[in-house]
Amino acid sequence: MGSSNQRGWVVLRGKKWYGYYRKVIFDPTKNEERVDIIPVVLGLKSEVSKFQARDLLEQEIARETGQSPNGRVMNDSTVTFGWFVRSRFLPLKEATWKPETAKVKKLIIQKDLTDTFDAIPLDSFDRFTLQVHLNKLASLHSRDRVLQIRAYLRDIFAEAVEQDFLTKDPARKITVPAQLRDTDRTTLTWEQLRLALAQLPVRDRVLLELEMTNALRPSELFALRWKCFNRAESKMHVFETAYKGTLRPWGKTRKSLGVIHLPKALVDALSEWKQRCPDASPDAFIFPDAKGGFMDTGNYRRRVLHKLADDLDLPKLTFQVIRRSIATLAQRKGTIKDVQGLLRHSRTATTTDVYMQELPEGVAATVNAINSELRKKPKKAQRKKLSKNLLPNATKSEPMNNGSVRN
Repeated sequence: MGSSNQRGWVVLRGKKWYGYYRKVIFDPTKNEERVDIIPVVLGLKSEVSKFQARDLLEQEIARETGQSPNGRVMNDSTVTFGWFVRSRFLPLKEATWKPETAKVKKLIIQKDLTDTFDAIPLDSFDRFTLQVHLNKLASLHSRDRVLQIRAYLRDIFAEAVEQDFLTKDPARKITVPAQLRDTDRTTLTWEQLRLALAQLPVRDRVLLELEMTNALRPSELFALRWKCFNRAESKMHVFETAYKGTLRPWGKTRKSLGVIHLPKALVDALSEWKQRCPDASPDAFIFPDAKGGFMDTGNYRRRVLHKLADDLDLPKLTFQVIRRSIATLAQRKGTIKDVQGLLRHSRTATTTDVYMQELPEGVAATVNAINSELRKKPKKAQRKKLSKNLLPNATKSEPMNNGSVRN
């Protein structure tokens, strides 16, 4: 007979003690959790008493779940990286992440961290181990991805210290590897953007002209309804976004939603499309799919933008490239704060450091302007004053080392 209680149960079978406990397992085939009975070999009867077998089972339960049988969290080597991330780190962070953002971040953390370090105890990590792992990721992923992972590592281990699972933070001093893959910074010229618009039928031309003019995110663009369009005031009201098949009453940033200005020519183009579109009722989408719903971003990118890039021999054409191109080209059309307002970023740094790229002709013009200023002749009065200050020093006799005078 085996004794069963909250600590699992121990059974003698033949000459060995066996322990069993229940563990919640996620079943990816059914996308649900199930309870499994986990067997553990605890030792020979001749070497281990029943009470010792129970203690061994408790240790095994603590090692696998991060908790003692009475529910107390074990702040020792039984706490693994995977358990801490899933049970103690992510629940805290999810409170500040939007649902879609949480899915992306959790997927990155799983792929780049927990899949590798899942069963490793927290107190087994050191700076060297983490730095080597980050260096490896730098050879596989872009700069932005590596910076993300370093930030996650720092957050995870800082939280482990804060919750008293560790006394020292091994991730505090890990550095970004020097050799990183460049982040895609493709931009297009005005001429390339004009060529793209000229190739499109009326609906797609209006869609992309609106996208280019106001640097809309695709989630904002495809959620627009005719009731958002105010022809009389030349405005468009963005009040919801479409993302992965779901409409949401919020956007990527706090400035995503709101009212945007429309130029008169674009108002006229939208009005023309309204006369020709299948459904111009207030709740209908301005750019609907074949069934009248909102379009899928990925589908439109593959079906229209990629084909257009191939036809026109463009280096790349995506919604991200369009926003980056407009941010870069708009440097000549307004101030940095104007461009920030156009892209509706919460922080100016996002506009300048991520989206705006340098314009080679702009840099050349700046260099020429600097050199032109340097080569201007000083004013006459300033030249005379300068000559008076320099002349005595230029003709002053200096004693030589041997005591004679050098003229």
